[in-house]
Amino acid sequence: MTILQLKYVIALSTSTSMREAANKLYITQPALSLAINDLEEELGVILFARTNRGISLTKEGEEFLVYAKQAVGQFTLIEEKYDRNSKGKENFSVSMQHYVFAIHAFVNTIKQYESDEYNYSVYETRTNDVLNNVKNLKSEIGVIAFTSSNEKIFRKLLKEYQLIFTPLMVRDAYVYVWKDHPLAGERELSIDDLSEYPCVAFDQSSDSDFYLSEEALGDYDFKKIIRSTDRATSTEIMSAMNGYSIGTGVMTDSVVLQDGFVAIKLKEEDPITIGYIVKENHFLSKIGEAYVEELLKYKDV
Repeated sequence: MTILQLKYVIALSTSTSMREAANKLYITQPALSLAINDLEEELGVILFARTNRGISLTKEGEEFLVYAKQAVGQFTLIEEKYDRNSKGKENFSVSMQHYVFAIHAFVNTIKQYESDEYNYSVYETRTNDVLNNVKNLKSEIGVIAFTSSNEKIFRKLLKEYQLIFTPLMVRDAYVYVWKDHPLAGERELSIDDLSEYPCVAFDQSSDSDFYLSEEALGDYDFKKIIRSTDRATSTEIMSAMNGYSIGTGVMTDSVVLQDGFVAIKLKEEDPITIGYIVKENHFLSKIGEAYVEELLKYKDV
């Protein structure tokens, strides 16, 4: 078994055919088929079911994929740390839900560790991607949040993915609206007050979105809702359609938030617990510790 074969399995798991995966990997289809067949023969299990409609993971294949991703993730970290071409480079990666303060904490952290050469990554992405990126060690730290409506499923996933959650702060739910919104001057709002306006939420690409929702009231049946995967798209929709989003109320020195939007307390109570996740038995690097310290600075903002 080789790392290359594991990478082939991962690529094939997200493809509908051998040809599609081979094109992604820039190898021939026969070479890919042979590598997968050799691996299946060595393991004594069938990883992929082949039909006229294409390929799909078997039950054994789904189980093997979890270990393959972990192994490739560890191997990548070793490569980055000891690759002669990147020797001496600082390496750090963080994944997060859509929180501006977490981005600012990242920027402030890497400013402390700026050098002639470095390899830093920040992924602002969906909830499940944050969990998987830390689980597979693509990122050292993940910034994530849950509410009472989805805490149980989060705890279950954390245990299943072997992740440790450390709480940083608990925030009340707030509504973000454009500064020229008809309700922008209110001190407090309810969902009923906003019923004629669209709620703009981040899409989790799941049949049960609210289970992994990063916003409060994730299980609420909003009268009007628009889902987006991009922060810039969401802000454009909110400003153009008098939409609103639900968040933590943590206001940073971001131009977009300070000059474009206002945060208003939400009457409905669904406190948001924000924290960071790391892989079990993982000790934070110095830059990781510095990032957590930067996050804590927003606790009382």
